[in-house]
Amino acid sequence: MYVADEKRYDEMKYNRCGASGLLLPAVSLGLWHNFGSNGNFETMQAMCYTAFDKGITHFDLANNYGPIPGAAEENFGRILDKGLGAYRDELIISTKAGYDMWPGPYGNWGSKKYLVASLDQSLKRMGLDYVDIYYHHRPDPNTPLEETVRALDGIVRSGKALYVGISNYNKEQTIEAAKLFKELGTPFVINQRKYSMFVRDIETDGLKDYAAANGIGIITFCPLAQGLLTDRYINGIPEDSRIRTDGRFLKENAITEETLGKIRALGALAAERGQTLAQMALSWILRDGDITSVLIGASRPAQILDNVGMLKNLEFSTEERQRIEDILK
Repeated sequence: MYVADEKRYDEMKYNRCGASGLLLPAVSLGLWHNFGSNGNFETMQAMCYTAFDKGITHFDLANNYGPIPGAAEENFGRILDKGLGAYRDELIISTKAGYDMWPGPYGNWGSKKYLVASLDQSLKRMGLDYVDIYYHHRPDPNTPLEETVRALDGIVRSGKALYVGISNYNKEQTIEAAKLFKELGTPFVINQRKYSMFVRDIETDGLKDYAAANGIGIITFCPLAQGLLTDRYINGIPEDSRIRTDGRFLKENAITEETLGKIRALGALAAERGQTLAQMALSWILRDGDITSVLIGASRPAQILDNVGMLKNLEFSTEERQRIEDILK
């Protein structure tokens, strides 16, 4: 039986999620990859235990995470059942609905029918009575936003979620949703968006500044640009890399000489800071204090330990910030 490390909270930093009372760890574990039906369960279990032992209290899922869809929730439910669930009151568990999940007209997007049914399925797969955060995974261009918002509000009132969030909503969509949530008194606390040194849309569309000014948390995914912001590809494409084994989200044509030049220059600066490139890339996301948490993915426990090591150096000098901007031009 798993027994958590008594010192699990000693090194982790916790940030308030927007204007709410909820604290999230600076580093959260995402189960998007490597927790599906094609993964090794013992490795999944070891990663979750390692994460929690280092103070990572937040585990982020979605209904369609797999392969196959639903498999990540099922495997996480097994991990909870085999020991981690003894610490349920110390965990923040989130899931989402919004992408294609089952056949027919009711298994996708943002209708009340889909959101309610999907959460019921997710709770069953994980063996839970409630989740801490329930997200709408992407904007629905056809369902009225008011219906989606009211569905999320009703889910909180039913006790099946404590807080709600949105994912992949831009600034204008967030403003509209936030207004509706405020009118209903819904505990809307967070938006989940892609963000890294290589993908900075939340800066260009204004969401990063707007959320910070209006008490909305932001949690970011793909902080290492699918592995580009590591030393993984500096000397070629490894046979066991995601490009070779998956190829859906990171393509071989992303590894250009220009990109490699940026990666090498960033790696040199990271070494000066006493960090790996991955650690510096994660620290950079948290540099301004307006990102609540950064979602990491992992294929083995050692990656989690390396990522959490970034907490030892979260500060960037003015010179370092400028050097990074110059490299990324």
